[in-house]
Amino acid sequence: MNLLRKRIEENRRLFGSIVCLTDPCLCEIMGRAGYDMVWIDMEHTYMSYRDVLCHINASASANIASVVRLPQNDTTATKKILEMGPDAIIFPMVRSYDEARELIDGTLYPPIGTRGFGPMRAIGYGAEDAREYVKSKSLETMRFIQIEHTGCLDELDKILEIPYLDGFIFGPNDLSGSLGEFMNVFGDTTATNIESAVKKIKAAGKLAGLAGGMSDEAVRFWSRFDLDMLFSGADWNFVYASGCDTLGRMKAAEKENG
Repeated sequence: MNLLRKRIEENRRLFGSIVCLTDPCLCEIMGRAGYDMVWIDMEHTYMSYRDVLCHINASASANIASVVRLPQNDTTATKKILEMGPDAIIFPMVRSYDEARELIDGTLYPPIGTRGFGPMRAIGYGAEDAREYVKSKSLETMRFIQIEHTGCLDELDKILEIPYLDGFIFGPNDLSGSLGEFMNVFGDTTATNIESAVKKIKAAGKLAGLAGGMSDEAVRFWSRFDLDMLFSGADWNFVYASGCDTLGRMKAAEKENG
């Protein structure tokens, strides 16, 4: 079974973090630290396809689910990443039902979708039966869209009816901008809209997740929502924050010792 699906069946809530840098050891570190899943980001990073493949392989070796956020609305990127066999993909900044339907259809083989044929790593480079992959295993890949725009909220009832769409990931920063209070992610408007949408999503039997900050305030704030998945912080966040903390303690010790 797909590792992310297995984790979801076993747990009430999954915890993950984001990898933006290129070294695949970062996914191994996340797995060793005990995270359930790692978000491999292609939207805002300089990550190459080779980097993504290395991250997916490293995730598998560390028994951590791989979730790849694709570049916005890029059909070619979607096909290439699907052939690598991640546990899940995320489409960012979806604005309408028509866009969501087209994106999900592109992940599914005919007759239920429009995906072109060409699996490689996803069928073990020929070790697994391609027909079986098309028929069943390809459907195990989890498919998410990000709610970062009011257009998605406006058409959420229709989007919830799309087959093989497993769930939604909220992006509070961009959503707050679309709602007229950019970066005020804890504002009443943004929080109320997220809370209302989560209820609809859960009532429809879909999964709800969110990618938020790593501060105590952010973690505590988003943890009170009825989310199935929570992503917090990123590799560069951790390096910078821990580096600053360690440097500060070294300088403090130097002062104490005269």
